[in-house]
Amino acid sequence: MNPKEAIETIKRNAKAKFDESLEIHLRLGIDPQKSEQQVRGSLILPYGTGKKIKIAVFTEKRKKEAKAAGADIIGGKELIEEIQKTKKCNFEIAIAEPEIMVDLSKIAKILGPKNLMPSTKNETVTSDIDKTIKELKGGKVNFKNDDTGNLHQAIGKISWSTEKLLKNFETFLGAVKKAKPPKSKGVFVRNVVLCSTMGKGIKVTL
Repeated sequence: MNPKEAIETIKRNAKAKFDESLEIHLRLGIDPQKSEQQVRGSLILPYGTGKKIKIAVFTEKRKKEAKAAGADIIGGKELIEEIQKTKKCNFEIAIAEPEIMVDLSKIAKILGPKNLMPSTKNETVTSDIDKTIKELKGGKVNFKNDDTGNLHQAIGKISWSTEKLLKNFETFLGAVKKAKPPKSKGVFVRNVVLCSTMGKGIKVTL
């Protein structure tokens, strides 16, 4: 199916009692074991994801700024120590000011496997806490391939119009294609599958 047909089919077949997300799953032509072939990037989806994200900010100097901007969890060394002790991360995205990164390295092995470690590459290590939080709350997403060379991202809600979902789909796919590593050879995007949170996947032809 083409993307529009796939989205319309998924919308018709969504049976869950909640407003499911539309998810895109990509199989990439990369070797995920090679660091130079990692795929990562960020973009602002035209209509956001429809999902309320919980943001944690690691800061000592900018706690008031983080609170005013709408951060859900705010803390400095005490928050790092709590995560180090409990191994629990009750948030979807982490932002950190540059000055605290040395301390944050203590929990890198906890945050890293969950793709929660702040990074300059996805602009989550920043002095501009206010701008970063507002962008993320407004629909900015960061993406990174997993250990099997796949990418997964929610790109909207099933209740949205086909036009909105299609625009988000095209924007996300375009950003991924632009992030193709120079050393990735052959077909870069090998498979594209769309599905709702609880529904079956539909292979999309581009």
